[in-house]
Amino acid sequence: MALCGVSFLPARDALRISLPPLTSSPFPCSRRSWGSRIMRRSQATCSLRKIDSTAPSGAGKPALEADEQIGPVMKFRMSDFAISSQVSVGLHGRADELIFEATVCDPNSSLYKSRVVLRQLTTVQAKRRGQRALEVLKKLARRKLMYHSYAMQVYGYVFSSDIGDNIPFTLVHGYHGSYSLRHWLQLSDWLPTLEVTLALDDECLRRVGDDTTGGPAVSRQHRLTRILMRDLLIAVNYLHSHGLAHTELRLENVHISPVDKHVKIGILGNAADFNNSNPNHSTNEVNNDRRKLMIAFDMRCVGFIMARLILKELMDASIFLKFKSFLTKGNDPSCLREFLLPILCRDSPSGNPGLQIMDRNWGAGWNLLSQLLALKPSKRISCLDALRHPFLCGPKWRTGPSMDLIRWGLGSTTVRMSEDYIYVGHQRSRIAYFIELMELLNPNPRTKGWLNFLPGRWRLLYSTGRHIGLTLRQTTPRVLIDDAYLTLRQASVPDHRSFSLVSNISFKIIPTLHWPHDKSGPTGSLQVKSLVRICPGRRHYPKEEDSEESRRFAIHNSASGHLSSRKWKGMDNLKELPSSLPAVKLTMDDIDVSLKLDSSSLSADAAKKVLQEVRTQIPFEMFDVSKFVCGTYVDSRMMVLRGISGSALLFTRSCSVNENV
Repeated sequence: MALCGVSFLPARDALRISLPPLTSSPFPCSRRSWGSRIMRRSQATCSLRKIDSTAPSGAGKPALEADEQIGPVMKFRMSDFAISSQVSVGLHGRADELIFEATVCDPNSSLYKSRVVLRQLTTVQAKRRGQRALEVLKKLARRKLMYHSYAMQVYGYVFSSDIGDNIPFTLVHGYHGSYSLRHWLQLSDWLPTLEVTLALDDECLRRVGDDTTGGPAVSRQHRLTRILMRDLLIAVNYLHSHGLAHTELRLENVHISPVDKHVKIGILGNAADFNNSNPNHSTNEVNNDRRKLMIAFDMRCVGFIMARLILKELMDASIFLKFKSFLTKGNDPSCLREFLLPILCRDSPSGNPGLQIMDRNWGAGWNLLSQLLALKPSKRISCLDALRHPFLCGPKWRTGPSMDLIRWGLGSTTVRMSEDYIYVGHQRSRIAYFIELMELLNPNPRTKGWLNFLPGRWRLLYSTGRHIGLTLRQTTPRVLIDDAYLTLRQASVPDHRSFSLVSNISFKIIPTLHWPHDKSGPTGSLQVKSLVRICPGRRHYPKEEDSEESRRFAIHNSASGHLSSRKWKGMDNLKELPSSLPAVKLTMDDIDVSLKLDSSSLSADAAKKVLQEVRTQIPFEMFDVSKFVCGTYVDSRMMVLRGISGSALLFTRSCSVNENV
């Protein structure tokens, strides 16, 4: 709740702030003197009446008087209200607004004994918002059921006989007796409290395709997220279908009503029309472009709400600023998981609930969020398509995933499995199968696609080749590999297919024998530089008559079994796997190797042993980059490169926190 621009944090019970009685027509004053001004007010004596839509309009009337012809807009007098001396938590206002609670005391009014909110707007901009809210009411009230279900109800305004720029404009709207979404999320136990408030029953769960109740906290939060997000999207789509864009969707403007259990979008004081208001520049093409941009802006705001609703770390203003800065700098939203992973796992070693929700159903949450926050407005998902997205559909609803979503699911599952420290044979085989399926479904097989996606910093996630770690051997010195990156940038040569390639491996030297419990020690890095040129090529798979050794890296025996399973019904038209697939050939120049150690106590012999240990633990393609043969998969977030031995190296695009702050 905000009073005169001052925000009040929510409490367990509705906190009520005592106010002196409002007794006279309002006049503007500074924020420091609002209390004394309220003490000087006197009662007005007019009654509430509904506007007669058949009354003729007179010439020269003010803009507000013209509303007398509009049925939905009601005109009030200050004497129609019994002003409360208290204000409930959940009401939110700006610095140029004053908030009062009141009860309609006119027995002739249809709102008799109803609680309402008087929003007193003092500045010119605030008055413009209030008048705009009344104009929007005329459009939305035609479909009363949808308006009452998903919008904050605006009743009218308080009429004042005084005329002048210094006279405030008072808007009268409903109060749903609950917090805004921001207030809910600030509660320490918001999940059980909101579940009790909404009183989730079979009808509520049926709206999201779910028939289960209770369960772990992650399942309950996911279920509640579906309910709130679907209601919010229906409300926003309701505006868009009436030619309006909200333009101010945020947590403070979204309320949850315990009466009808629906999400209410806030007062539409800044709602914009899709059509251009200037007739000289209004054409179908201009209006269509304007409509797409406004819808895309609203969908971006919905994406921010979804992110903060699920990932509670984003409620921290500093972290949310980093989140927005990541997108502002032009980073692809599909890389948000890689960017947020260090933040989400910082204080949750046992598993972050928000991360678990987003990772469910093959990473469907990250897919929906990336489509809501897409950099290009034309690429953002619409409300109707978002309502059909698997992340917002319960287990009782079957949705046919698109090919893009299948690719996303394959990549997300492979990433999650590779994040484990894997030694089990069948898990490694499964990751190899998934990588082969990704190669089969490569969305950018041509060289042009690689030229667009290849530049950037890529983090090595997994290699299907050898796996050697500290736990298998006792070496001296002991070396712990931190991260391995592959950085590609457009080379300063006339050939646009040439890139400068840098392989950077960071590690830590552990001098103590008790390294399982104490992993402190000096750090170091190994850097390999080269120049790579890409050109079109094909990856050929060996046939049955080929030697047993050459068939080790074929996909026929592995991928065909997965394609025929029930999970890949959309790909059953692939009766026979191809003998070769498009790829890009990688040609390397000479390499330059450098080793940096942050310790002066190591001798030359010890440094050689460190270098040898690093080369033993990492895939040898990361040390000798000339061993890279071809690229078989690339998109905005993932890349697969094949080495001369046939092993696949899986990379994910890296956008670290330090790079984007």
